[in-house]
Amino acid sequence: MKGVAIPESDFELSFVRSAGPGGQNVNKVATAAQLRFDLARTALLDERAKARLRALAGTRLTGADEILIVARTHRTQEGNRREALGRLQELITRALHVPKARRATKPTRASVERRLAGKAQRQRHKRLRGTVRHDD
Repeated sequence: MKGVAIPESDFELSFVRSAGPGGQNVNKVATAAQLRFDLARTALLDERAKARLRALAGTRLTGADEILIVARTHRTQEGNRREALGRLQELITRALHVPKARRATKPTRASVERRLAGKAQRQRHKRLRGTVRHDD
């Protein structure tokens, strides 16, 4: 895995039976990986990063403050294990990125004038569509 190394004490990996392709094998072998990342106890992230990770996790966040990732696209335990850890790694990497604070700006005088000139031109154009009055 690239980026931050996730300590093995912070997550629990288990395997369950998977749906999907695999024929008879799918009924016998537990290949789907369920990864539970304990967000509350991890020392890997500070509180702000944990809050960002909670927002990024969405419906993957459980009531016990764990992130549950289920990987079942591969037909082997090792493939699904790598995929689950990769997805967790990507989530953590995104949570560690501190978003740049937005600074409020005002439009320039020229842009305000251009906008108003465009509005006036549109107003004149639409006014010409109106009914024509014949003044005798």
